[in-house]
Amino acid sequence: MSSVSKSDALEYHRRGRPGKIEVTPTKPLSTQRDLSLAYSPGVAEAVLAIDENPLEAFELTAKANLVAVVSNGSAILGLGNRGALASKPVMEGKGVLFKRFADVDVFDIELDADTPEAVIAAVKAIAPTFGGINLEDIKAPEAFIIEERLKAELDIPVFHDDQHGTAIISGAALLNACEVTHRRLEDMRVVMIGAGAASIATANFYVELGVKLENITMVDVHGVVYSDREQDMDDYKRKFANDSGVRTLPEALEGADMVVGLSAADVIKPDWLRTMNHDPIIFAMANPRPEIMPDVARDVRPDAIIGTGRSDYPNQVNNVLGFPFIFRGALDAYARQINEDMKMAASHALAQLAHEDVPDSVLNAYGLSALKFGRDYLIPKPFDPRVLLYVAPAVAKAAVESGVARRELDLEEYRRELLARQGHGQQVRDSMISRARSTRRKHRIAFAEGEQTKIIRAAYIVREEGLGEPILMGEQATIHEQIQELGLDFSPRIVNPATDPQRGRYVEALHMLRVRKGVTYRVANSMLRSRNYYGPMMVHMGDADVFISGLTAEYPQVIRPALQVVGTRDGVNHTSGVYIVIIKQRVYFFTDATVNIDPNAETLAEIAILTADFARSLSIEPRVAMLSFSNFGSAPHPTSAKVRDAVQIIKKTRPDIAVDGEMQADTAVVADIVEDRYPISAVKDANVLVFPDLGSANIAYKLLARLGGAETIGPILLGMGKPVHVLQAGDDVEDIVSIVSVAVTEAEDRHLNGVRV
Repeated sequence: MSSVSKSDALEYHRRGRPGKIEVTPTKPLSTQRDLSLAYSPGVAEAVLAIDENPLEAFELTAKANLVAVVSNGSAILGLGNRGALASKPVMEGKGVLFKRFADVDVFDIELDADTPEAVIAAVKAIAPTFGGINLEDIKAPEAFIIEERLKAELDIPVFHDDQHGTAIISGAALLNACEVTHRRLEDMRVVMIGAGAASIATANFYVELGVKLENITMVDVHGVVYSDREQDMDDYKRKFANDSGVRTLPEALEGADMVVGLSAADVIKPDWLRTMNHDPIIFAMANPRPEIMPDVARDVRPDAIIGTGRSDYPNQVNNVLGFPFIFRGALDAYARQINEDMKMAASHALAQLAHEDVPDSVLNAYGLSALKFGRDYLIPKPFDPRVLLYVAPAVAKAAVESGVARRELDLEEYRRELLARQGHGQQVRDSMISRARSTRRKHRIAFAEGEQTKIIRAAYIVREEGLGEPILMGEQATIHEQIQELGLDFSPRIVNPATDPQRGRYVEALHMLRVRKGVTYRVANSMLRSRNYYGPMMVHMGDADVFISGLTAEYPQVIRPALQVVGTRDGVNHTSGVYIVIIKQRVYFFTDATVNIDPNAETLAEIAILTADFARSLSIEPRVAMLSFSNFGSAPHPTSAKVRDAVQIIKKTRPDIAVDGEMQADTAVVADIVEDRYPISAVKDANVLVFPDLGSANIAYKLLARLGGAETIGPILLGMGKPVHVLQAGDDVEDIVSIVSVAVTEAEDRHLNGVRV
């Protein structure tokens, strides 16, 4: 992990607009009518509606997506009592995390209030503004008093993250550590180092999970907490009084199964760990330096499972895995509180997610090549986008079932709403996968590069998601070794072209297929040494339904053999490649970006028709713009003329497709240009963009992806005789699964007949 200097940190906060947050309007405010709707007189209608029914505030204002992050600065990030003003950078930071991870808006509220009563009064006074209250960096025991009172007196969720966040996240890690070490929670002996808000809340949460209260020993700066101790005691600590006669931390660790550090750096001496039970669980979570450094603990106890609060070691217990998503679920259910059922649901959801295959986006973010459930991966990484999709629905469901929700949620629909918060690209991918999952047949997908870990992981997801039955091509021993290394419960069908019993049939069939193209039997046998011939032959012979290749091969190396074996679909002369491009919540289709270098008018027309039909297969009505450097004859040239001719061919052969051109790119996508200057156009605000040649299409989508932040899915091959699709070198697992979902849907449509693809 790179170090951060004082100057780096201050420059980060000072650069440009000071601080880390701003307020952005969510409605247009550019006309007199907008102003009348936003303020007087239109706002009066919203006021009256809320007065009549207070729940309307969740529908008509930002309340349903607004959290107050509140602190008095009495316990800032281990820096102690620095006061309200000094806590503001931390509270702004908390707001940034809420927004980044769960799209929750935040006002940070720093209170110059030294007593629980003053904090409680201030928060109660501002509570109508918010859908939830996140208490932060307030010292114990005042934090307990404040939270308990506010939970009892307010009808919105109140959550002290310093307490419950650590409890929930470390609780998920504990559940999985018990699974790895074959322990039962009720048998665990746990030592808690520290007796502040986080430690007491974590101990309470562990009891809720199943750890016995009498098996928890709490140690603070004065030693073990016991009944008759008078020094620095309160009722919250006294609950965990241990009267076994143990008085020191080294004594408490003897025979313990787990030690949880929420205290200070280096308070655990290495030798003390020797007396713990086998496979000790060590969660040393003081920041930035834990109670014992992981490598030091590992030297003494190589059998230990270790977690910290640091990002540069495995099993980081980071509260950002909890609070954004817990509030997201609570807000969306219009919950009155965050109760124990909701916290428990969040912990179990995190524990479950750690068992799933890890996306490439997460591996890349952490510079890893692989990550699988086990001793060094008990909980998801903070940048895992799936945490939102696991935790928020679990919390919302628990809110409904426990009776604190004021709104019923369709969980499937809610999950789609959450995907939309992550970007429209995720929605498109999810729609494609859902459609593939609903097919009547389980289609067989042959993967040429079956020994590649990305392909194996994608194939595993394909099977788990019910998208089809994967066939991995390659050496059986190598593939099994890779599966074992990845820790997957997976036994796919494996085909090795060199030893496959069907090889003789394929050689004979390929020879007959290409005999008048100069392919002798011997040449056919040689060609089938390539998996990019063998896979299409599997599809051609009916032994597979889909072929996928290209992760480690150049595009022409895959498409040429495929065209020689399966050719183009009946009635189609040219195949083409389309990219789905998602930018600013809009979906576009860029074509042809991969196959036809300089298509003529007839080929352009065919490309446009194939792409329009593909858009419709995704339930998107196509509006086709034939692009050029010219607007409707403004710059006569053979290149613009061929585009214009293509438009006429489409209108004649497929009058059901909305198409026009030739037109420039900005004319195609900016409706105002068409309305103001070219009202003759049959298309405005186009979503299918047909480029005049491969060069312009390829350049356009790559520049948008690299400079414009667009998401791309593809290339998707259209017009092939059988479902064959080509990956790009460097595609991640998510990309591969997306392409498979398209291919499976295509295979199903062909099986049912009558659906253009």
